[in-house]
Amino acid sequence: MQLNPTILLIIALAPLLGAIVAGIFRNQVGRIGAHTVTIAGVALSCALSFYVLYQLVWGGAQTYNENVYTWFQVGGIDAHIGFLVDRLTAMMMVVVTFVSLMVHVYTIGYMAEDDGYQRFFSYIALFTFSMLMLVMSNNFLQLFFGWEAVGLVSYLLIGFWFKRPTAVFANMKAFIVNRVGDFGFLLGIAGVLYFFHSLDYGYVFAHTEALSGKTLEIFGGDPWSAATVICICLFVGAMGKSAQVPLHVWLPDSMEGPTPISALIHAATMVTAGIFMVARMSPLFELSETALSFVLVIGATTAFFTGLIGIVQNDIKRVVAYSTLSQLGYMTAALGVSAYSAAVFHLMTHAFFKALLFLGAGSVIIAMHHEQDMRYMGGLRKYMPITFITAWIGTLALTGMPGFAGFYSKDAIIEAVGESHRWGATYAYWCVLLGVFVTAFYSFRLLYLTFHGKERFAVDHGHGHGHDDHGHHEPGHLEHEPHESPAVVTWPLMALAVPSIVIGALTVGAMLYGDYFGSSIHVAHAEGEGAHEFQGWLSMAVHGLMQPPFWLAFSGFLLATYIYLFNPAIADKTKQALYPLWNMLDKKYWFDPVYQAVFARGGIAFGRGLWKGGDTGVIDNVLIDGSAAAVARTAGVVRWLQTGYLYTYAFAMILGLVFLLGGLWWVVRG
Repeated sequence: MQLNPTILLIIALAPLLGAIVAGIFRNQVGRIGAHTVTIAGVALSCALSFYVLYQLVWGGAQTYNENVYTWFQVGGIDAHIGFLVDRLTAMMMVVVTFVSLMVHVYTIGYMAEDDGYQRFFSYIALFTFSMLMLVMSNNFLQLFFGWEAVGLVSYLLIGFWFKRPTAVFANMKAFIVNRVGDFGFLLGIAGVLYFFHSLDYGYVFAHTEALSGKTLEIFGGDPWSAATVICICLFVGAMGKSAQVPLHVWLPDSMEGPTPISALIHAATMVTAGIFMVARMSPLFELSETALSFVLVIGATTAFFTGLIGIVQNDIKRVVAYSTLSQLGYMTAALGVSAYSAAVFHLMTHAFFKALLFLGAGSVIIAMHHEQDMRYMGGLRKYMPITFITAWIGTLALTGMPGFAGFYSKDAIIEAVGESHRWGATYAYWCVLLGVFVTAFYSFRLLYLTFHGKERFAVDHGHGHGHDDHGHHEPGHLEHEPHESPAVVTWPLMALAVPSIVIGALTVGAMLYGDYFGSSIHVAHAEGEGAHEFQGWLSMAVHGLMQPPFWLAFSGFLLATYIYLFNPAIADKTKQALYPLWNMLDKKYWFDPVYQAVFARGGIAFGRGLWKGGDTGVIDNVLIDGSAAAVARTAGVVRWLQTGYLYTYAFAMILGLVFLLGGLWWVVRG
């Protein structure tokens, strides 16, 4: 049975239609019209995505790989718009549209008082369309279109509150860092086109042997494997989009955007694009052990060292942001040991519980009148019972507690890395293993500082004592008591909490130990994924209770409980005792000042040098102004010869004739 192409077109274009109506006709449709049309479009895409998944898994439908129309033809190169929809794509479509739908509904409550209400709905619907075009593409050119489109819309969303200097700085930072990654990505696509003379996935994956033995000379006389160069270039693009060290610096600053877009960027869309891309390109990456080792080391480094930064953060959204960086590192490490299915499985489970945690953080921010510093929270569980319970569910899933969604995917990654013999695997194993303790510690720290302990905020009851001279609230001062968020905020939290508990148990057998992905993923040499016989989700959870990851997570839980629930004073004492380490983490390993000094200011200085030395100095002063001045001086001299008197011209002619005859005589005599 063949999938209906009309359904696929509707899935991709319905969010785009909603974005156009909410954006261009925002004044005509108003607030209600804007959220109605965008939610309807995304809901339709979500429902049809579930239908497509059902058809592929249970309905007997075959993989769909067809072109919708030809974009252009140049020589022997064809560029098409088309769809490749297999089980990998269908799973991504369901995750993207479901999480996006929850974010759309949540946005009704979160952005209710914002002047840019319609504009925001237009942007997030456009974001969903861009991501769908990326995951559904059947060729590299359409992939690049979706890749750049999500980057563009993320720029608009991170800087949504464009009157804030910090938001403008953050979206420029995200845009520039991703351009660095995208340059490598574009080089990788160019390499594919050069060696395969095609941008079609099907053709390239069917002819990967064309790269066997092919080399490139990047530096004179030193040949590099073409497969290695192409794969590393493609992965540099993934490092930008999926925020891997050292191109990770943009993602924490993206918290300057409204919380709904933080959930959308960090959970199921932009940051997972790099993970999906590498999994899709598995036939290429399997050609290069060097490229896979590079991926492995980068991912493991990101997983552990960015997680450490989350321990010292006080902004509730930034703690969750650094956990996203760390979890993306886990996915990347899995890709590096050829455990593509484990990486994509963790991508799916992570999308649900990370969206839950971000939206839960937004619910807290609403209750705290947009206060984000956890040092001024505490005791919120009695005010916000639904947010409190769902936050606990998301945290247990994130920390990999047995039975929750994150347990099945994270333990599979750690096991696969531990059993790998690839170069860098030992280092990577210790990073992902110790990262479990780090994740548990900062996750439960967030819970305790936010929902438990004594209340560290003051309610001014509208008397104005908490205001400064500019009308802003002093930290920790609220006009009213915190209260549970409205239903349009809590319903998405409850809807996301369900898969955060059960989705791992329901799908682990098929995705990790079955043949769910089939030909979607190609593994040349298995590196340990699924090596043990699967005896059911419950048996796996019980077995996990005896494994090192559980005990490390439990140790992180115990330490966080002791410090932040029973003995908070020890936190300050530890900070003083380990101040150099704390300062290094607080400064985020000094990536930002180094990048700002070397690349940002260096780029500005280089541009000014070209401007003053090249544009002003050479082009203006020499070529333009200099040539004009030379013509003016020459004209000034020649002007004196133009007297207008006949005898002057006759004398000049006689003088010229004398010189001419004298010259001829000298030549003839010589």
